[in-house]
Parts: sequence; C-alpha cells; structure tokens
Amino acid sequence: MSHSSSHQHDHHAGHAHHHGHFHGASSNYNKAFAWGVALNLGFVVVEVIYGLIADSLALITDAGHNLSDVLGLLLAWGASYLATRSPTSRRTYGFRRGTILASLLSAILLLLALGAIAWEAAHRINQPVRVDGMTVIVVSLIGVVINTATALMFLSGQKHDLNIKGAFLHMAADAGVSFGVAAAGVIIMFTGWLWLDPVISLLIVAIILFGTWGLFRDSLNLAMDTVPSHINPDEVEAFLRSYAGVTDIHDLHIWAMSTTEVALTVHLLIPNQSVDDVFLGELALQLNERFRIGHCTVQVERGDGASCHLAHPGSL
Repeated sequence: MSHSSSHQHDHHAGHAHHHGHFHGASSNYNKAFAWGVALNLGFVVVEVIYGLIADSLALITDAGHNLSDVLGLLLAWGASYLATRSPTSRRTYGFRRGTILASLLSAILLLLALGAIAWEAAHRINQPVRVDGMTVIVVSLIGVVINTATALMFLSGQKHDLNIKGAFLHMAADAGVSFGVAAAGVIIMFTGWLWLDPVISLLIVAIILFGTWGLFRDSLNLAMDTVPSHINPDEVEAFLRSYAGVTDIHDLHIWAMSTTEVALTVHLLIPNQSVDDVFLGELALQLNERFRIGHCTVQVERGDGASCHLAHPGSL
C-alpha cells in the first residue's frame, strides 16, 4: 500500500471529522469574545480614571492587567478565526498554528505585565501612598462581576483548547484579583494600613504568575511540536504495535496542528496481511476515539528487503 493512498483515505476518515468540530468551536465563542473584549475595555477606562482619583496602585495595576487581557482576548479571537481559513497550496495546514502562537504570545504579554506591576509595588512598599478605600471597593466589585461573567463564557471550552484556556485563565484570575483589591480597600478603610495596597498587588502577581506559567509552558511545548499533554506517546506506540497484523513500527511523530487538532505520522511494518482502505479507515477512527488524534498519515511497509531509509534507531 503506498504512502499516498493511506493518507488520502485518512483525510476523509479522520481529518474531515475533526475539522468540522473546530468550525463549530470557533463560531460558538465569537459572541463570548465580543462581550469579553467590550466589557473589559470599558472596565479598563473606569479603573484607570478611579485609580488615579483614589491614588490606588492596586486599581491601576488591575487596569493594566485587564488591558493585557483585552489584548489576549483579541489574539485568541483572531487566531480562532484564522484557524477556520482553508489551507492553500503554500500554507498546507492553513493558519491553524496561529492558535498556538496566540496562546504563547498571550502568556508572554501577561508575564511582562506582571513584571512591571511587581516593580512598582515593591517601590510603593517603601513609600506608602494614601488610598481612597471606598472608591477602590466599589470599582473592584464591579470588576469581580464583569470578570466572572466573562470567564464563565469560556468555561466549557477551556478543557480541550489551550487558546480558549488562555482566555478563561485571564478572566478567572482577574475575578480573583478584583476580589483581593476590594478586600484590601475594606481593610485599609478600617485600619489605615497603607502598605496593604502594594502588598495585595504583589500577592495578585504571585497568583496570576502561577496560572500563567502553566499556560506559557504548554504553549511553548506545542509551538516546539511536543506531544500534547493529554496524549501519552507510550500508550499510542503500544496501541499501534498491538494492532492487527503489525509486527513493527518506526518514525512515529505526534504533534499539535492547532490548540484543538492533533496530527500523527507513522510507518507500520505489516508483512503478512493485505491492507486496504477499510483497515486504514478503522485505524484512523481508533486513533481519533482513543487519543483524540484526528489527522493521521500511515505508511505501510511489507519488509520485503526494500528497507525504509527512516527505519533506524533513534527515529521514534
């Protein structure tokens, strides 16, 4: 069985199925992205104005972070749209990889924003500034409502799409951040502890850093064609080796085409069995159902002396 016919059948069996799913996922979140961007952009303006009036670093910090979230949402939205664009003869995968690059850039933006916030907060611990507690409380509680509502719009998709997870993490972190800022405002009103405003800012930075680092690591791994974290490559290899008629495998590669689609290429040695489209279609179906690998290309070899040049140690 030639390489090309294996791939041709799979294109219909596995890839077409997954591509349809992706279209649906993207369009489902268009409304969530639009609302998320509009609400957060409006809130950034409110926070900056009242942060300056109240002279609260925690509020201005949160506004800066919310602005990076708007950029993150726009990135994720743009990438999810590009991922639905059809492939061309030059861009044979289309723009799917854009979703991975968007989640990576989103994480980098967040890390840069956190560094700037931490620097300013450290400076303010040495030189505390009087803060208008009531303004801080009211504005922050508005933030809790807006960010929680936005995060809930992305809740269902964040388990299966790193791009959507980036949007969800930003919003969920913001809801927690706003709640922390409101709590600081209450305590400052009753105690006059001005140092609490920058300390809360640093605590916020630490919490967001924890979530952002995971997003950065996962995005970087996908950008480097690492096997996606939800797939155990040893289990995939064991499954392929135990498949009917297979005596050996080599040149197995598993990588993410986008934040929702996974591809696989492998060479199977099947010396004693005739392989047809039904065999290849069933294999593609099994890989999709067991491991969520939706686009596989299989090369079948007889092992009749014409050894494949890729079958050498270390190619797995």
